Amino acid sequence: MPREKEVSEPVVASPAVKRAVPARVARPRLYEQIVEQLLAHIREEELGAGDKLPPERELAQALQVSRASLAQALVALEVVGVVQVRHGGGAVILDRSTEDDALLSAVREHQDSLPDIIDARSALEAKLAALAARRATPEDLRAIDEALELMERQVTAGERPLEGDRAFHAAVTTAGHSRVLARLMAEISELILETRIESLSQPGRPEESLEQHRAVATAIRAQDPLAASLAMTRHIATVSDVAFLRPEDGAVGRDEPAGRNEPGSVGR
Repeated sequence: MPREKEVSEPVVASPAVKRAVPARVARPRLYEQIVEQLLAHIREEELGAGDKLPPERELAQALQVSRASLAQALVALEVVGVVQVRHGGGAVILDRSTEDDALLSAVREHQDSLPDIIDARSALEAKLAALAARRATPEDLRAIDEALELMERQVTAGERPLEGDRAFHAAVTTAGHSRVLARLMAEISELILETRIESLSQPGRPEESLEQHRAVATAIRAQDPLAASLAMTRHIATVSDVAFLRPEDGAVGRDEPAGRNEPGSVGR
């Protein structure tokens, strides 16, 4: 009797075992936490336009953070229009009409876009400096010199030389005589405000920026496009070295003690 063929059972592959590993939770950067605490303080104390925050030393002590980290938070609030930090006068409230969550989202969104903004600025300003070396008129050169003089006066007075810095870069842009590039610079001018404020708030940075501006101006006056472009590229790299763009390990910075106060506990 013939043997029946053995029918083998189909082999069914066992389903792959999936390990549900959650993605790492992105923790807020330290300065974002400080922003949140400052907003809570402004809300709870019912501070309005014209009111002042406590002095930076007092705020840093209340929050148990370094003054450098507090300065980052104040810069972020300045960029989104909540406060204005005045030389020798502390932080003054400008506006509190926007909800805290919306302000925090604006701060985070802007911070995330900063690397792209810096890339765009470097490319645009290096090209404009090169064009200025070819196209600058005597009037353009006078405007560049006037901006340098303004910045020097502000640096000598110990001020944060935002006006002089802005005037210099605007003068170089004008000297490039490129309507399209000038329009693009106008588009990102507010976007680079954050790095400009924080950079010029760092010890020694205003003096360094002024010297680098002079190097750019010298190359433009010498009608050396390559030197002007390189000098501007070096300058943008220097002023873009700000804490917002440095990696931060976890929610607590390296120079901050643990055990900070809870949000809303500022200066009470």
